[in-house]
Amino acid sequence: MDTPRARSALDGIPVYRPGKAATSDDHKLSSNENPYAPLPGVMERAGAELARMNRYPDAGMTALYDALADRFGLSADHFAAGTGSVAVLFSLLTAHLEPGDEIVYAWRSFEAYPIAADLTGATTVRVPLRADATHDLDAMAAAVTERTKVVLVCTPNNPTGPVVTASELSTLLRTVPPHVLVVVDEAYVEFVRDPAAASGLDALAAHDNVVVLRTFSKAYGLAGLRVGYAIARPDVATSIRKATPPFAVTDLSQAAAVASLESHAVLEERVEAIVQERVAMVAALREQGWDVPDTEANFVWLPLGADALDFAVACDPVSVRPFAGDGVRISVGTPEVNAQLLALAATWQASHTSWA
Repeated sequence: MDTPRARSALDGIPVYRPGKAATSDDHKLSSNENPYAPLPGVMERAGAELARMNRYPDAGMTALYDALADRFGLSADHFAAGTGSVAVLFSLLTAHLEPGDEIVYAWRSFEAYPIAADLTGATTVRVPLRADATHDLDAMAAAVTERTKVVLVCTPNNPTGPVVTASELSTLLRTVPPHVLVVVDEAYVEFVRDPAAASGLDALAAHDNVVVLRTFSKAYGLAGLRVGYAIARPDVATSIRKATPPFAVTDLSQAAAVASLESHAVLEERVEAIVQERVAMVAALREQGWDVPDTEANFVWLPLGADALDFAVACDPVSVRPFAGDGVRISVGTPEVNAQLLALAATWQASHTSWA
């Protein structure tokens, strides 16, 4: 009997898997969430919008775009927002890719990339990370053909942590044809401390074909409200807005994002505390004998290979994010839960080292 069938493009697309639920929010180190409560003023500003939930949100996102324009010193037409930077990416690729085109990105990188890319019908070209878990931008540039329309660069890279350097990105942009969009995904940029790291904003100032992705989900702690945005030249931003469903970002979410931008000093204090926890976690794990790549995000990466799933089970009641056959990503949480995770990691390392 004939039944409705979805597009054949979906046949090879995996369902996105969120981080595993934990016994408590504090124990959830699987989703790169911020362990802190919302920034000052956010609850009050967002709460005021609850009384008018019978009204549609501002589809033009005027206050949000104006606040972002003030924050970055650009006109409002340089921005396109959506329900998280991943949704903005989906809209961007919908606007710029079609069957016959190619998209190039590193792998392993953010697991939503294949879903967003394959839905367009374009051909995905994955370039393996280098042995140190960094992007191989020379190989990515070499993978660009006349059919390439988009190159994705995730820095810091999710889930492995390293950044792309400014010199590496500059070389890529000089090599890639100007009609190819280079998307610099900076979801974790606030946690970066490496002075050699690339800046998507600097790249955008120098190259018209750059798009920068940012989010309020990580450093700003608004993961549950889903606000992300692209920064691009106005015609590219307009194309993203056209491909974004109307009324995508609620007024509550917009108000929370604007209020978060106004609490920059507190944001910096909280981010620095997370960075210091990250530094301590990396040092402790390396002292235990783990091979931990350099990370500039709010997570660390353990390249466990075939042991990834077993390690994740052994971390209970702490929830971490395994990637079968590759490794485990561990978010930076509260100091108490980080200490618990480190103790579990030490136990695992000691028992498995004794087998060698």
